[in-house]
Amino acid sequence: MKLILAIIMSDVADALSKALVEQHYSITQISSVGGFLRRGSVTFVIGVDSAQVAGVLATIRKAVPSSPRPDGMHSVTLFVLDAAQFIQV
Repeated sequence: MKLILAIIMSDVADALSKALVEQHYSITQISSVGGFLRRGSVTFVIGVDSAQVAGVLATIRKAVPSSPRPDGMHSVTLFVLDAAQFIQV
């Protein structure tokens, strides 16, 4: 099991959310603020099997513009973490 944390600039969050849901990935969306520039962002929490990580990353790369932003910021910052357990109560 893997846990993907995707910190996304607010202006691309809707398009990315739609793309992930269309591919049948379950996401949790959390409003967040960056600590350095205090800009609004969205953090997606995505839990998937290890074999699905490449598909999630491909969906993100396809949905988010790869060209540099005018403000020099990255559109998405990703963390892929091992999840020891997945429990639903």
